Amino acid sequence: MPGLTDQAGDQQASGEELVDQARQAWQESMLRRLDELRSDLHTRQPEIIAARCGGTYRDGSILLEYWGRAISIPWNSLAPLFVEENKPCSVFDSAMLIYYLHTARGTDLADRWIAFREIPGGAFYHQAFQGYSGDRVARRFGEQTDDFERAAQKLDGWRLPALAPYAYAFQPLPRIRLAAALWPGDEDFAARASILFDASVDSYLTIDGLALIGAGLAGRLLRAGK
Repeated sequence: MPGLTDQAGDQQASGEELVDQARQAWQESMLRRLDELRSDLHTRQPEIIAARCGGTYRDGSILLEYWGRAISIPWNSLAPLFVEENKPCSVFDSAMLIYYLHTARGTDLADRWIAFREIPGGAFYHQAFQGYSGDRVARRFGEQTDDFERAAQKLDGWRLPALAPYAYAFQPLPRIRLAAALWPGDEDFAARASILFDASVDSYLTIDGLALIGAGLAGRLLRAGK
């Protein structure tokens, strides 16, 4: 599946450009697979799928939250909708949600943070992932920690005081938990930041999907910090 991991060697594009290119590549790849994934899901029991992904099955739909927004996924079509607006999700968000349903194993959260390189398949791409996730956060917030905290709180993050001087956890999907950790710079050391993952995360998305959702957290923090 093409995406951020396939573009890890691209040193010309900026972090934001690379993420946008990868989103497009991943979306195009997933479009070719969505019908296959939906067909396979329809061979399974919706109640079991809902339980494994941390959602509920009610009135013919799987209900869950995605980045804090209520989502309904009618079982007959498996075409996700934003509940409040009664509006179809974008192709990218639909692909992310369908792949999440298809991959979910029901594994409990591990309550242990790991870096991208510790996820199976992530070691080779860790440097690139750091470049378009944690490094972007450090450049923007390394000397403006109040902005970082405000941005994290806007995204409904909760503090993790034991992880780093400034760290927040986020729940983009019911069984996927991320953290953004920031260590401010000083006279001797540059600021640094990392996007971390609960250790159970490979039970819910492939490495490309995880790269995109982690980079997406960095992007959301930057936008919320404007």
